[in-house]
Amino acid sequence: MKKLVGIGIGIILLLIFILNINEDKQKQLPSDLIIDESKKVLEQGEEGTALLPVNEDIEIPPAPPKMETGIFELDETVQVNMLGKSYHENTQVEFSDLRLVQVVYYGFDDLEHQGQLIVHKAIDQKVLDIFEELHEAEFPIEKIQLIDVYDGDDNRSMVDNNTSAFNYRVVEGTNNLSNHSYGLAIDINPLVNPYVTKNGVYPAEGTSYVDREVPVKGMITKGDVCYEAFISRGFSWGGDWKNSKDFQHFDIKIEGLNE
Repeated sequence: MKKLVGIGIGIILLLIFILNINEDKQKQLPSDLIIDESKKVLEQGEEGTALLPVNEDIEIPPAPPKMETGIFELDETVQVNMLGKSYHENTQVEFSDLRLVQVVYYGFDDLEHQGQLIVHKAIDQKVLDIFEELHEAEFPIEKIQLIDVYDGDDNRSMVDNNTSAFNYRVVEGTNNLSNHSYGLAIDINPLVNPYVTKNGVYPAEGTSYVDREVPVKGMITKGDVCYEAFISRGFSWGGDWKNSKDFQHFDIKIEGLNE
């Protein structure tokens, strides 16, 4: 019996000695090696246990690019796309008189979008400032595309509730050049802010929005943020006209151009 006890004590002492040696070796290992060994254990796991491999090259997806705003001269691609659509040969306005204004706005989906307008260079900064103010106020605009997307067809653009500016054309029902022809007018959300005359509503699809007492998203009313953003910078609103009412329309008079 004493012999067995002695053997047992010897085994215990031997185990303690081995453990102390391993601990000393662990202390002497470089920290990066200890980490590597730990990873191997984690990767291997216990027998019968599947662990996900350690991925040292996890890629964090980049943030979406910031939507930029700015004022640009019309490049050749834009000019070619405008010919025969929004732009026609004339003696009033040349391509060099126009600027492309890139803006950021909140759509009817409450998300940010990037849009483009073409206006006269005499008002390009005013227009950029207006749309920055509308963006800050989160005024909803359904879409802002160059009217060339609609082949220069103003009615198609209005039905699509598209906000646009330059378009060399006459005023509906007349032979007079529109202020859009000079790049000095902008139509905002034209479907829900229709042009109302004694001869009809334009676009006709906007008839249900003639009643201005029923508010809808994107509607312009006198004194609201959209109205004030334009009026404070020298524009006039078609909704203030005495006879016909052009609720979508803002224009500005510039000496030597349209007055």
